[in-house]
Amino acid sequence: MQLEVKIDGSYAEPKVIILTASMTEDVNNIIDKLSDNGPQIISGIREDKLEVMEPADLIRIYASSGKVFASTGKGEYVLRLRLYEVEQRLPPHQFVRISNSEIINLKKVSHFDLSFTGTICVKLTDGTTTYVSRRYVSKIKKILGI
Repeated sequence: MQLEVKIDGSYAEPKVIILTASMTEDVNNIIDKLSDNGPQIISGIREDKLEVMEPADLIRIYASSGKVFASTGKGEYVLRLRLYEVEQRLPPHQFVRISNSEIINLKKVSHFDLSFTGTICVKLTDGTTTYVSRRYVSKIKKILGI
């Protein structure tokens, strides 16, 4: 991707033009970032209290029994969002989907165990062990540079 900035005093406000051969995931991500209309809040319910959570505090977000849960150092929260809605609110450079039902915080990963054939075992800093589904293994390997 090329980036070009031109300073021109005739423009009252910034103007962004994207030149591309086709719509790609990168182009869609750029459009999403530029059209961001403010902070995306993630809130969860724990012990009958609604709390606002910082993305940096999230360890994993997963769906189970028709509900979406967020795991933090303080405990488990029930979210009123669907998993794809949470994924859209999280920074894509820090969070990655590892299965259809789970998203993890890459900064909260203790280590990846590649010894399992066809999948990857993920050990998180809170002691939780989870697995990358076969569908997402190539994506994780690309992120890890292997």
